[in-house]
Amino acid sequence: MDPTGLDLPPLAAAFVFGLLGGAHCIGMCGGIMSALTFAVPPSMRHPARLSGLLLGYNLGRIASYMVAGGLVAGLGTLIGIAPGARLALQVLAAVMLILMALYIADWWKGLLRVEALGRRLWRYLEPVGRRLMPVVKIPQAIALGAVWGWLPCGLVYSMLAWSLASAEPGRGAALMGAFGLGTLPALLVTGLAARQLGALIRHPATRSLAALAIIGFALWQLWALLPAGAPHGGH
Repeated sequence: MDPTGLDLPPLAAAFVFGLLGGAHCIGMCGGIMSALTFAVPPSMRHPARLSGLLLGYNLGRIASYMVAGGLVAGLGTLIGIAPGARLALQVLAAVMLILMALYIADWWKGLLRVEALGRRLWRYLEPVGRRLMPVVKIPQAIALGAVWGWLPCGLVYSMLAWSLASAEPGRGAALMGAFGLGTLPALLVTGLAARQLGALIRHPATRSLAALAIIGFALWQLWALLPAGAPHGGH
């Protein structure tokens, strides 16, 4: 099942959404990446080791996204049994994409209320992450990244709604994996302190263009769900 209701490859779309959300990722997680980098003892802060640790953090983070995607998609499988539920899930996914776009562009912060739902879980996970610091080994970085992946984030929750609409655990996990890979360039840039590129990603114009692209895709998705726009509308 394609949660977009379109012919576009869903994994490619999820990857692009991750890229477009890079500005938000830098704003929310860039400080974490920098803090983790500076927590490494100075004597061990050479490029090869730092690169390995940064990749480890993000590997663990993306793995957590995939686990969450599989879980919510399993829930979608149960919900999808009800008549009309599949359409409702697809509409929810499109609406969440629009909210995500508004969030990325800093036009509306309503998703902060959604983020609040995950803060209770984060209270239990944050102490676990702190016990893993300072990070000096790649397995340790992967473990910390896996904890970090559950940090409350409206952007991630929007994509989880898309995974929910897929109603297939394997597909939901794959969608979140593709999305996580899309966020990877922005966070690696931040972790490696490439300030100029980071500033470009955070620029209001960049954020606005990314938001407009996501809104356009979401509206296209909603149009495809209408009887006149959907492929099966004439039957």
